Amino acid sequence: MLAPRLSNRPGRLPWPVPSREDFTSTQADHVHEPVPRPEQTPDALRAALAVVDPKRLPEMQRTEDEAFARAVRWQSLSPVRSRVPARARGVGIARRPDLAARHARAKSNLEPEDAATAREAPRELSAVLDEAVKAVRG
Repeated sequence: MLAPRLSNRPGRLPWPVPSREDFTSTQADHVHEPVPRPEQTPDALRAALAVVDPKRLPEMQRTEDEAFARAVRWQSLSPVRSRVPARARGVGIARRPDLAARHARAKSNLEPEDAATAREAPRELSAVLDEAVKAVRG
């Protein structure tokens, strides 16, 4: 079977995308995670992102295209390999509303007028990213 071809139209996916209900868990250990952790494959991460934060799909495609271009220039797969963990971390943040809110708040506080907020924002951003990495690893 041939792999699906990517569409040139933004917002269109070349495969069926599951709905939020397909990912929703009723188990107690997923209380803060409306979307369970997807497999660490590009297709699973893309499908999960389409559910939890579809407006970021064009960004995902752009960063993947850039990674492939670097891989060709560098004649190395390392730029491509690094995209899966980075995307998994991003999906890990997006699939948890509490982490997504903390992430957005920390990013918006990176350049505030208040010096104390400016010092705390990178620490909070780092804590959110660390928590997302732990969630990705299970």
